[in-house]
Amino acid sequence: MILARLKPDVPKCWLFAACGVLWSVVGLSMCFAAMNWLSTEGLVLGIELELVGLVVAVAALQWGFSGIARRNIRRLRQLSDKGCFFAFQAWKSYLIIAFMIVLGITLRRSPIPRAALAIVYTAIGGALFLASFHYYRHLLRLLRTANRQNERSRKSRNGN
Repeated sequence: MILARLKPDVPKCWLFAACGVLWSVVGLSMCFAAMNWLSTEGLVLGIELELVGLVVAVAALQWGFSGIARRNIRRLRQLSDKGCFFAFQAWKSYLIIAFMIVLGITLRRSPIPRAALAIVYTAIGGALFLASFHYYRHLLRLLRTANRQNERSRKSRNGN
């Protein structure tokens, strides 16, 4: 089948890496956008607003983004050893991502002050960045397990 040949199969560890990198890059870019907006607010006010955003980010991590990452990790663990690269996110997640992009564009074009948006961007971006470490932790576990299995098979082939 033509579609099967076009499907970009990758080892499962690449799916965890893709999730981690995507969440990190998006999270950091949102935080940098917020810092850029706050740079016009004056140093003290900018730092205060950024700290509010970071406190909200930790709360969002605790009560939302960590759970999303853990559910996605459980889903990825159930996949076979190789999977389609685009399976790093569930299909419904792609719809949520598209909605969030449209929402971000709409908010940036709205009359809402950038300082207020900076708190939201820092909160979501910070939570995404921090939650990305769930993927990295699991990726390291996968790589360690694979290394141990390779060592065992190498020893058994050598008769040790």
